[in-house]
Amino acid sequence: MDKRTILAVVLSLVVLIAYQKFFAPPLPKQAAPAQESKQASIDTAAKSPENPATAAVPKLAAKQTASKKESAPKDIKVETENYTAIFSTRGAALKSFQLKRYQKECTKCTADIYPVIKNLLTGTKQPVKAKSNELIELVQVKEGMPYPLAITFPESSPEIAADSVYDADVTKLDLISVKEKQRLVFSRTFNGIKIEKIFTFNPDNYSITLDVKVFNLTDTSLTQIPHLNWYEYVDSKKETDRYSKEGPVAYVSKSIKRKKVSDISTDTSLGPDVSWGGFEKKYFMAVIIPQDPSLTSINMSKDSNNMVSVEIKETKSIIPPNQSDSLNYELFIGPKDYTLLKKQGISLEEAIEFDSFIPGLKWLSIALLIFIKFLYQYISNYGVAIIILTILIKLIFWPLGNISYRSMKEMQKLQPKLAELKEKYKNDQAKIGQETMALYKAHKVNPLSGCLPILIQIPVFIGLYNTLLYAIELRHSPFFWWIQDLSAKDPYYITPIIMGATQFIQQKMTPSTGDPNMAKMMLIMPIVFTFIFLNFPAGLVIYWLLNNILSIGQQIYINKKLSD
Repeated sequence: MDKRTILAVVLSLVVLIAYQKFFAPPLPKQAAPAQESKQASIDTAAKSPENPATAAVPKLAAKQTASKKESAPKDIKVETENYTAIFSTRGAALKSFQLKRYQKECTKCTADIYPVIKNLLTGTKQPVKAKSNELIELVQVKEGMPYPLAITFPESSPEIAADSVYDADVTKLDLISVKEKQRLVFSRTFNGIKIEKIFTFNPDNYSITLDVKVFNLTDTSLTQIPHLNWYEYVDSKKETDRYSKEGPVAYVSKSIKRKKVSDISTDTSLGPDVSWGGFEKKYFMAVIIPQDPSLTSINMSKDSNNMVSVEIKETKSIIPPNQSDSLNYELFIGPKDYTLLKKQGISLEEAIEFDSFIPGLKWLSIALLIFIKFLYQYISNYGVAIIILTILIKLIFWPLGNISYRSMKEMQKLQPKLAELKEKYKNDQAKIGQETMALYKAHKVNPLSGCLPILIQIPVFIGLYNTLLYAIELRHSPFFWWIQDLSAKDPYYITPIIMGATQFIQQKMTPSTGDPNMAKMMLIMPIVFTFIFLNFPAGLVIYWLLNNILSIGQQIYINKKLSD
């Protein structure tokens, strides 16, 4: 052995002895387990002003747990007809959750024409992004982040970390071959505390039952405040549209609460009375449903690495020596399908963003969705269902349309007399108003009746707009030919242009009832509408296009009837 090696050994021993002498915590005396727990109980109680009568697990246990070398985590695959889930023994948590029935992109859809036009105008050859058949993934985490559904006890001692490695009772679960409920049990003992996480899977839906059992193996009382967490990494550079309100969501005190990720600057705590809470995307969500909402609160936060944390916090519980406590949760991880969510019976359907700037229209969006889904059972095409819906709405409002067109025709006949009144009383606006109303009354004309059909159709339009934009049933739902996604814009802008043309024809046919300059301005409206509708869902454009065609037909019918 050379001098350098001897010197290194001596220095190592000196450092080790110095650490043990001056820095290391004193080791507990060798005693029976009951005595050891009892002494730790006394020490903890003496330092705890909050509850001196309640003893906790020795603080040394936390350090022992932290210093214990964790075994390599393992993955457990759970396969059903609806999803493929990967659980990890690290945190006994969810590592991946892919939905089998939903893809990220519409593979049948044609490419957006905009990049092609841009290449032609600029003379470049930028590649057009190909459609991917990748499945929807509902777990987004970065390397080193804890996994969703990890349970922690941050207020307890020892603190149980979210990345602690558990033991699992199976290596995989197959709910396709064996169509019955199956369980996945994770367990681990933390210095006198044993924790079991029991996941129970249903083969035919997106609901998962989670039972958490905490066993107190010591001879002293144990105080615990469990937190069940959903972690989500959100890439700040990811392209999103303005309709994708991605972020935490909760149903608290019979009211929906949601936050966009960009709006989370400080921790937000809500509750109690938390019926459910989790993380949502436009068409999908993962939520935790506690057993007792009245004792549950929720905390939403985001760290500097864009990791969003949604914590379902239970109330404090005291577990007597050698006894256990259990927590029960339901999980829903899947699509925002109105029918599926409604069946849960806990207002999960409130997560679908059918709200609009006109209060009370949510019920209309839901009614339209239910009716369209009813039609779909028989025709298997949501585009055809929208056409049938448009025709039915037009038939319902047909009498009002007749009244409107007749009124506009009558008002057109009155224009010369109205012009005479304006000339006769040009210096007396009050008199003009009185005489005008008297003229309308004499000829039994209501000037507001011409606007009535349009005003009535606005709520229907907004309700259908919300339905097409947020109902997952219409996501990637094809109509025919180039329209393969009724919830997305027309990739070639064909239907908006035709819609604009029909609106122009309809405007030309509408009797002029006022200022000629105003009539000219109204002819510009079809152009404005065309540009507005370019990025609207194709299903909504089809509705408005067919409504224009039917309105043109109705005007031709009324004009012919009045001329006879």
